[in-house]
Amino acid sequence: MTNKTSRVQPAGSLAQVARRRRVRMATLAAAFSLFALYLAWHEAYDPPTRHDDESPITQALADDPAQSTQPAATAAADPGLVKRGEYLARAGDCVACHTADKSRPFAGGLPINTPFGTIYTPNITPDPDTGIGQWTDSDFMRAMQQGIGKGGERLYPAFPYVEYTKVTGQDVLAIRAYLNTLAPIHYAPPRNQMSFPFNQRWLMVFWNMFNFTEGRFVPDPKQSAEWNRGAYLVEGLAHCEECHTPRNILQGLKTSDRFSGATQAGWHAFNITPDKNSGVGNWSDAELAGYLSTGAVPGRANAAGPMAQVVEDSTQYLTSEDVTSIIMYLRSVAPVIGGETHPRDQWGMPAHDVTALRGTEVTTVNGAQLFVANCASCHNWTGQGVGASAAGAYPALIHNTTAGASDPNNLAMVILHGVSRTTKQADVLMPAFGAELTDDQVAAITNYVTKQFGNPQAIVTVDTVAKLRAQQQ
Repeated sequence: MTNKTSRVQPAGSLAQVARRRRVRMATLAAAFSLFALYLAWHEAYDPPTRHDDESPITQALADDPAQSTQPAATAAADPGLVKRGEYLARAGDCVACHTADKSRPFAGGLPINTPFGTIYTPNITPDPDTGIGQWTDSDFMRAMQQGIGKGGERLYPAFPYVEYTKVTGQDVLAIRAYLNTLAPIHYAPPRNQMSFPFNQRWLMVFWNMFNFTEGRFVPDPKQSAEWNRGAYLVEGLAHCEECHTPRNILQGLKTSDRFSGATQAGWHAFNITPDKNSGVGNWSDAELAGYLSTGAVPGRANAAGPMAQVVEDSTQYLTSEDVTSIIMYLRSVAPVIGGETHPRDQWGMPAHDVTALRGTEVTTVNGAQLFVANCASCHNWTGQGVGASAAGAYPALIHNTTAGASDPNNLAMVILHGVSRTTKQADVLMPAFGAELTDDQVAAITNYVTKQFGNPQAIVTVDTVAKLRAQQQ
């Protein structure tokens, strides 16, 4: 007889195998359930092949969502409601994101670049075929407050419904009433260019779990009416965090560093917390109000890039009461120390390079020479500007937040793309030099300006300038 030794599996190992099997089965069941939910959702809503996407609209107080199931009428609207809606739409700067071509205001088509692809903003004119003319008030309310489009599709957060959810129903409907009075423009923006899996809108359900909390603004009874108004505007309609708050790995707002500054399309939106070095804690209320109303504060800052557009299209139209409320609220947020040891607007001294350059043959890329040749006619070769504090003055580069920033990219972007800012006080224009100067020349001027008039530790490389030049504006 032959003895055979049988191998007995230990009881603990059998239990582990069974546990792993149950985990696998549970995972498969969960994946199948999610897929089934997606199919059911798709069948229920049957969204159209191409979607009207995302982009801003604006503001609010207590709400009762409209239950209308018919498209809103474009005529016979209450003039007072329309006027209020126009003001709120300006406060939310809707026109900026929904206008790619100024001859087609609110018709969309503006490309918004994200790490996941390019989103084109939708047409929000009352055109029935390519705009929102067939949307009901309920459709519009749901998009603003829940981030869900007319066909049930999840909107991408390039449309800041994360903030607009705080806007009251009354204000949402006022904005809709105003949009209904716009001239309908028949224009279909390009389709989004999102790579898989980010083109699967249903995945926004999971993004929302981590980055979105629906709900209207609730006033703080411990604060004044002015503070609450400022909080309502900043956190909701004006969606200031979209540019001034950094983002997490999922591109949601990093709430632990609110208002501490972030970069958008190559432009750095500065820290606007009350920190005295990194933020605006050393600005007076009058200076902050002047900046929001005109875009210029002599000896401090001059709005350029996206902020210039915000001033031009939005904040210059705010009432003095709303501007004061915004400032009051921003004064109360937690200061964030950004690492600066010196305020951005406290750097620099006049230059004397012109005398040193006389009779000197320059054979290399020389920042001082390039500055004198391209910039001095407006900013003076000393860097002290021309026109003092007049509304249309050419600003000084000394005591200038752009030149004094620890990140010199905004200065390079201004040289590349210029400045265009039209307000009630002045029409400000600085030409773009991107087509005239090479990357190494732009870098040389930038580094000369920061060294002489701004933060000498801020240095930009030629490679960085090339990357900034490539940023779509």
